Amino acid sequence: MLMKYVSLFSVIILLSLCEVKSDEISLPVIGDTLSGVVSNQQEVRMGQAWLKMFRSQVKELNDPLIKSYVENLIYNLATFSELSNPKLEIVIVPNETINAFAVPGGVIGLHTGLFDYAETEDQFASVMAHELAHLSQRHFARRIEKSKDNSITGLASLLAGLVLASTLGGDAAMAAITAGQAYSVENQLRYSRSNEKEADRVGLDTMKKAGRNPRASAQMFEIMLKQVRHFGDRPPEFLLTHPVTENRLADAKARTLNEPRKFFSDSIKYQIIKARAKVLTSKDLTNLESVYRNALKTGKDKSFGAQYGLSLVLSKLNRHDEARFIMDQILNARSEKIALVYSDIELDINASKMSNAFDKIKNAFKKHPNNVALLSLRASAFWETKQYQSAALDFRKLVIDRPNEPFYWYQLAEIEGLAGNILNVHLARAEYFIRVGAFDNAEEQLTTAKAISGADFKTGAVVRQRLTDVEKMRENVEKI
Repeated sequence: MLMKYVSLFSVIILLSLCEVKSDEISLPVIGDTLSGVVSNQQEVRMGQAWLKMFRSQVKELNDPLIKSYVENLIYNLATFSELSNPKLEIVIVPNETINAFAVPGGVIGLHTGLFDYAETEDQFASVMAHELAHLSQRHFARRIEKSKDNSITGLASLLAGLVLASTLGGDAAMAAITAGQAYSVENQLRYSRSNEKEADRVGLDTMKKAGRNPRASAQMFEIMLKQVRHFGDRPPEFLLTHPVTENRLADAKARTLNEPRKFFSDSIKYQIIKARAKVLTSKDLTNLESVYRNALKTGKDKSFGAQYGLSLVLSKLNRHDEARFIMDQILNARSEKIALVYSDIELDINASKMSNAFDKIKNAFKKHPNNVALLSLRASAFWETKQYQSAALDFRKLVIDRPNEPFYWYQLAEIEGLAGNILNVHLARAEYFIRVGAFDNAEEQLTTAKAISGADFKTGAVVRQRLTDVEKMRENVEKI
């Protein structure tokens, strides 16, 4: 399986390196030797190519509320980072292991398990700041410059490891990589340590500039070290590719010795998202209910997050009155939070109280007219009440706002079918397949759309151009 991934990644990455558009050619920055090795434009194309492959293999968490929260947090950090290109793609994987990664070209990914381990928002942010530092310091380009040989295969193997870690789990992924002999894990880790040290320093600077708790980095290292000791010789994949040592922890503490002692309040929104991620990925809601009730009884957990989590669990177990009672208590204390407004509406939809849901959606849009999560929720409410044309209009807005997210294209295709818009079904499916690298399937959908469009010259021209784009993609792959 590993060698299959390596082969696919190698082809698509080589293709990305070869495709340099004339209007993207730029002179290297004076003093920047890396742009002569791999340009920023090449990194972007490589990252986008990898993202298509990743999404074709790995299930994403497509919850609009969690996605919006993570995007907002990372983009806020990015404004205080050394990143020259602020355009980022965020990938969230529903996996209980601790993992985060940065891929050249602005792709940042994380497993939902990270929410479990990071106790506060600043601890979570410290990991994201670290990953942003890998991008801003162009560690991938540095690796190519240093190794000179077999860099494409090395990157392909590393990215294949991320796919395996997201699907099989950390232990199985690292075992597969080792057995495949695709690249030397030992050398990869040894090389990464210098990158990790720099990313620690740059990430810490980002945390300071963003006004976040600089000591959160050391706190997160302590949490990770506990995991290293717990797993022994087979730690999670994240801790193998991001080695955490006592020295690294000591360095993090030393860099904040002179920082003034200051109180950093924890984020209520983070506790909401942390609990939400736990509930949405839980395989045993009944047990999770007991966990939250025990936490509220003993005070061992953040009470607000446990309340919120319990409300969601009860809603998913169809115990709607109990869920509503707890949610109303939460709203009385923190009704202004958009995450709670969203969840309040969500509970009504789950309980089939659609009139209440639409009234609340209307009021919420008055305060938050451009909120993507609310737009997605309204589209789902229209879908639930069989208002398919209205749902299709909302999903069309979503793909305009989030054109690179396959999930919204998939949903649009489904709702266009229910609305009877057959041409749009094939067009949306084609865009979905393009975004997951399934070019043959995309061509099939576009060919059908071309036949359906008939005498519609404008639509036909758009379809023919898209067919040309897909054909070029396939031809270039076959040439490699």
